[in-house]
Amino acid sequence: MMKQFTLALAFLSLIIAIGTTGYVIIEKWDILDAFYMTIISITTTGFSEIRPLSPMGRLFTTSLIVFGVGTFAYIGGRGMQILLEQKLLRRRRVNKKVVNLNNHYIVCGYGRLGRTICHELYDMKVPFVVIEKKESLIEELMQSSMLFLHGDATHDDTLQKAGIKKARGLMAVLATDADNVYLTLSAKVLKPDIFVVTRALEEETERKLKRAGADRIVKPYDIGATRMVHLLTRPGVVDFMDVVASKGGHDLGLEEIVLGERSPLKGHTLSSSPIRQDMNVIIVAIYRENGEFIYNPISSTVLAANDRLIAIGQTEGLTKLNEMCS
Repeated sequence: MMKQFTLALAFLSLIIAIGTTGYVIIEKWDILDAFYMTIISITTTGFSEIRPLSPMGRLFTTSLIVFGVGTFAYIGGRGMQILLEQKLLRRRRVNKKVVNLNNHYIVCGYGRLGRTICHELYDMKVPFVVIEKKESLIEELMQSSMLFLHGDATHDDTLQKAGIKKARGLMAVLATDADNVYLTLSAKVLKPDIFVVTRALEEETERKLKRAGADRIVKPYDIGATRMVHLLTRPGVVDFMDVVASKGGHDLGLEEIVLGERSPLKGHTLSSSPIRQDMNVIIVAIYRENGEFIYNPISSTVLAANDRLIAIGQTEGLTKLNEMCS
């Protein structure tokens, strides 16, 4: 296809060269006038002849218009076809990558909140896929490096294409509360144990989302109001949390890390493990598999399989701890 497009451009260049040469020979014009007449003829611009044409010149101009218009139409058609094929190829490549995703997140909706969520996940290098149905937002996603699907997230087949059976979690940030309720219900039916975080704009929607099976419900207005109060009354605490959340330009993070069955840390106490001494990571809290919560665990606390460790430390140390735990 690209070869044909290139050949058409070469043929157009040949027509321009022949047209310019023809006017020089037939009408005895200079090269600039001949080139100008060729361009306005093949583009059918509609300007008048720069000089009166001879009968031979008019016949030559007619042939030039026919070949020029035909070539332009061919180039335009091929150009549109190439653009469409590139779009289709891009989407096929994205769909192929989505099929291979595992233990990923699904973000449903690429609006104002969804866009922010996606950029956060992308910066954290967390695998995820976006589901969006608006064509204008799909065009924006195509310019990014994010994986996406064009479809309605409330439809079961779209969620299945996004790999919901293999997904780790789902974020429902669609335009309306009704859509988020329906999406949460659909996700829980397809995969009952998937972790769902959703947004609620209205107070009464929170109860419906809980009944639908949402694991966490975020109310943006409440969170915004709380943050503004904290900024006013406890700015130092907010600044520290921003640093931990990687928004302060410091190499410090707070992560939740699950201790795997085959981890070498299993059965060790915090003091005998390399977590504090070698990795410079502090375990703030531990969530046990049986539901027990240990805040600020002491050095003799024994690490067990499936413990969820809330750890704070530098990126390098947290990365090493992630590797040891997995």
